Formats: sequence, C-alpha cells, structure tokens
Amino acid sequence: MISKEVEVVAEERGNILGPGDFFGVISTMSSHSHIETARAVTDVTLISVHKEQYSQLIQNNTPVAMKIIMEFSKRLRYLDDALSRLTLKETAEINPSHLFKVAEYYAKQSKYNQAYYAYQKYITHNPDGKDVDTARQKMMKIAPYATMAVNRTDDGLNRRYPKDSMLFAEGEPGNELFIIQKGSVKITKIVDNNEVLLAVLKTGDIFGEMALLESKPRVACAVAYEDCVVLAVNRTNFTKMITTQPQIIARLTTLLAERIWFIYKQLANTLINDPLGRMYDALHIQLEKNRIPVTSNMPHTFDFGLKELASMVGLAPKDANFILRKMLENQKIQIQQDKIHAVSVNEISKQTEFYRKMQKIEMARKESAALK
Repeated sequence: MISKEVEVVAEERGNILGPGDFFGVISTMSSHSHIETARAVTDVTLISVHKEQYSQLIQNNTPVAMKIIMEFSKRLRYLDDALSRLTLKETAEINPSHLFKVAEYYAKQSKYNQAYYAYQKYITHNPDGKDVDTARQKMMKIAPYATMAVNRTDDGLNRRYPKDSMLFAEGEPGNELFIIQKGSVKITKIVDNNEVLLAVLKTGDIFGEMALLESKPRVACAVAYEDCVVLAVNRTNFTKMITTQPQIIARLTTLLAERIWFIYKQLANTLINDPLGRMYDALHIQLEKNRIPVTSNMPHTFDFGLKELASMVGLAPKDANFILRKMLENQKIQIQQDKIHAVSVNEISKQTEFYRKMQKIEMARKESAALK
C-alpha cells in the first residue's frame, strides 16, 4: 500500500499496488526525498533496482522501461490537471480550438511572433473553425512585425530558434519531444488573459514529451527565452532511441520523476491557507528543485519576478499586490532586474518552516474541534 504524508488528490491508480506495479522510482530517479510511504499489506516478493542499474534494465527489458515512462506520463497529466483546477481554477485538458485564444492574447500584448504562430497553427488544425477568417485577417495585419514567428533553421534533428520565437503553443497537436542543446526555453500557460510562467528550462532539459507519448494536444506554450538550439525527437526516432540510446530513456525517466516530485510539492502548497506562506513555500520548492542548500546563507536570484510568483500559487492579480508588498517588507527579499532576489537562502527556509508549522497547528485545531 502506498500513502503520502499529505493526501491532496485521490490517486487515479489507487493506493493498493499488485503484481507488475512499481514504486519508489520517483525518489530514486529524481534523487529527491521520498514523497510516499510503502507498506506491505500481504507477503510480497519484489525486485529492487538501483539508480545505476536503470540503463541496464532498459537494455535488458525495454517493455518495463516503457511501462514506467508511460505510467509516469499518464500520472503527470492527471496531477497537472488536478493542480490546474486547484490553482488556476480550470482544467488542463484543451483542444486545438484553444489556439485562437492563445493568439488573441499574444496579439493584445503586442507579442507578434507568438500571435502569428498561434494564428497559423489554429488555421492549420481548425480549417473549418468559426474564427479562421478572422485569424487570416489578423495574420496579414501583424505579418510585418512577426519577424521570428516561424524563423528556425534545421540541421538534421537539431533546430535553432531565435529569442522570443515559439516552439509550440498550448492546444497544438504534438508529435515531438525536445532536448535543449544550448540556451533556454520558457514554458507558459494562458489563464484568464494572463500569461502564467510554469518553468524556465535550460541545457539538458527535455520537454514536450507528454504530447508525443500520449498523442494529446500540448497543455502549455514553449517560447525561446533566449537564442536556443534543441534536438527534436519524433515518434520514429524515439522508438529507435529506446534500444540504441538507453541513456536518453534514463534521462527522460529522471525528468518525469522530477516533475512528479515537483507537482506533489505544489499540490501540498495549495493546503497552506496563508497566501504569503504559500509564496514562501513556493520559493522553497524552487530551491529544492534546483538542489540549492536551503540552510545556506548565500544569496540567490530566481528566474522569475513577483507577478509570476503570485500566479504560481493561484493568486489573482487584484489580490496579489497587497501580499507582494507584505513580502517585500522583509528586507532579505528584494527585486533585482525584475527578478526575486533572496539576500539569504536560509531566510526563505525559516519563513517556510514558520508558515508550515502554523498550518499544522491550524489543522490540528480543526481536527480537535471536529471531535468535540
């Protein structure tokens, strides 16, 4: 039986595992602390695989490796949908018609590269859509300003994208995953006419794998944060890599494990009632994710600003300003070049511990009152 310290959402697969199921892969492959507790409810015989043995497992038993990857992908999409409902107040499930809304948002923000790309993909994937004529008209109007909308150069599997060009848009069907060779890519989502920053990915990171593995529309946008080079892997190449390059499959498993670990932390964050506490906890999660010692007295600058932090914890813009001002009353939290800067990493750890403790006390009080 698998259980977690904080049960935020019911597991789609259930908590009772049987023959053929696997567990412990998330913490092993991500090199993070366990997010689950495993307990034998009957006598059980199992196989233990160390992290260093995983590449060999792939070579010797490809179906097992693919089962783990497919299970992780399915689980991640389920958890991502749960997090979207809790923080963004909407479902993560979208379809190609959503591309028009994405294009409209970027056009209003004068981000013409992204708008042109999304309009173009909307027309391609919705040739009979009700907004096709409007999309064509707007593409013609912004074309002179969309200098990098489709400006990429291919060199075999390698592609070069200039800064601010779009690799894919949410709602677009996908059949490729990408591995960053150079530069960085930001992953965003359009929610209530706001662009929510989900992640900034760097060299060695893999993204776009869920659309390839499950043949479903993209759930987010990918935009070149700076000039970048990526390796594009389609289904045919991916199938070949499974047997010829087990290190790629091991890296993908590690990536999915890290994302599942991260999303569980984000789900636990939603249980903190105090919005300022959620913000400190979100910063703490980012430090853990990037393996920065949380007890360090060293300074650290995050890849995002206060607006993005507020959206991460599900605060509407109209509610965020007051909470953000409260955070900046702490002189050890500053803004440098529009990015959050902690004078001391340990300060974030101390604040997070305080708010988590207050949340546990509040929950204990409610449980005690319920028993009376």
